[in-house]
Formats: sequence, C-alpha cells, structure tokens
Amino acid sequence: MNSFDVVGFGALNVDKLFKVNKIAGIDEEGFIIDCEESCGGSAANTIVGLARLGCKVGFIGKVANDREGKMLIEDFRKESVDEKGVIRSRKGRSGTVMGFVDQKGGRALYVDPGVNDTITFNEINKEYAFKSQFLHLTSFVGKKSFETQKKLLEALPSTVKVSLDPGELYARKGMKILKPIIKRTFVLMPNHNEIKLLTKKTEYREGAKSLIKKGAKIVAIKLGSRGCYVTDGKESHHIKAFKVKVVDTTGAGDAFCAGFLYGLLKGKSLYECGEIGNFVASRCIMKIGARPGLPRFQDLKVLG
Repeated sequence: MNSFDVVGFGALNVDKLFKVNKIAGIDEEGFIIDCEESCGGSAANTIVGLARLGCKVGFIGKVANDREGKMLIEDFRKESVDEKGVIRSRKGRSGTVMGFVDQKGGRALYVDPGVNDTITFNEINKEYAFKSQFLHLTSFVGKKSFETQKKLLEALPSTVKVSLDPGELYARKGMKILKPIIKRTFVLMPNHNEIKLLTKKTEYREGAKSLIKKGAKIVAIKLGSRGCYVTDGKESHHIKAFKVKVVDTTGAGDAFCAGFLYGLLKGKSLYECGEIGNFVASRCIMKIGARPGLPRFQDLKVLG
C-alpha cells in the first residue's frame, strides 16, 4: 500500500525578492523599493501544488536550524505536506535565493544553496521514497546531492515511477551525465530551452523523440504562452495555453508539473494531463509568486 501519491526530492529555498529601481552593473548603485519573502524550490512548489489538489504528498530535502529552515518546515505543515523526510542539519544555513527585479520585470537571481548541496545517501529516509507512486526530482546546484539522487534511483523499487523536471542546471549537464536518471524516468518535463540544452536539437519534437529513445516513457515540454507539447512515442499533442492576464510567471513550470502529475495519478489521457498542467500553470501566473495562485481541487471543475 502506497503511503504517498508523490514524494518530491529537490532543493528547499527561501526566496527573497527585492524590487529595485534598476539592476546595478559593476561599480553602480541602485536602491530597493520593496521586498518580500516566500518559500520556494522547484520540487517543493510542485508538491505544494499537488497538496492543494488533494494529493497525499511528502518531501525529501534538507534545511538548517535557522529562521529560514523553520519557515520552510512551517510552510509545508500549513500546506499539508508531510515533512518527515526533510533532514534537519545542526550546522550550516538553509538555502536562499536572492532575486532583484527591476520596474520592467527584468530579473537577476543569486542562489545560495546552503545545506541543500550536502545531502548524502545515508541520511535520507529511503522507505519514505519507496512508499510513493511517484518520486519527483528537480535540480541541485552541487554534485553531492545529485549523486544522492542517482543512488536513490538505483535502489528504488520498480513500483515507484520517476518524474523529472530538469531545470536549466541539469539540462546543462547534458545527456551523457543525465542518462542514468533519464532511462529510469517515467515522465520528463523540460521547457523549450532545456530540451535544446539537453538534446542539442532546436526542434522540440525531435528533442522529445530522442528522450523517448533514451528511456523516458512520456515527455511533456512546457512552451510558456504556447501551451505544451506531450508525447509518449505513440501519440503526440500540442495543447494550447489558457488565456489569462499574466501577473508573474514565477513558478509556472512547477505548477504545470503539479497539474500533469495529478492527471497521471488520476489515470487521465495524455491530452487531459497536458490540459490540467496548462490550467494549473495559468492559475499560478495570475498572482505574484510561485505558490499564491496555485488552485484547489474544486477549481478543476471548470475543466469538466
């Protein structure tokens, strides 16, 4: 019996967003107009999205014993995400992302991974991952936690399906380094830029085809305002995005992953999974931040 629908395994960060008059260059000065803090991390955003849709979810990650670490754990509790798989480190600092956004929406991000990059295979709760229908992986900056992910996949029972949102960090590693993960992946969810980096193919359909050949069962490509392209090698669909007023695209890709995984859990068709992914992403971009706009289960009624 599965304890969880999905367990996430990725970086946990507190996002500190500063609105600035301009993004300063070398030897320049700018000033801060406003600032806000929120909990983030790609896999964590997806897991919160699934929790809001009524799924039973947990998380494998690491925080330090500091204000940010407590904030990240507290936020999971508030969102009904099981946080027993999160390792609490006595030393070091929790992950943070400093974001500077100018008045035109241009942004510069600086990631301080902190203890995110120190996860070893011995300290993670394997049983926790083994009792899930899906293990959802996202990227780490450093090598140690990436190696731990690979090791966990080797030990993972075949009953657990793997989903991967590579992000730019893992896409840049290239196919050769990611091969052990891709061949074990059930659903791979890159965006257009990531598929180019990963496969060296500019045409995303060709990129998707090569990833299916490398072992991924389903490839769902996030195309932003153009919706998504999904294929399992037998059938392929381009699914249009929902027309909404865009406020902030932060976390849209993570939201898409939540919707797509929800569709798979509910046994929906490939087309419906893409449609639910697009819908969840459309709700996310109508509000500022990665999580405030994430819909609830009852919001899915509009899809019929």
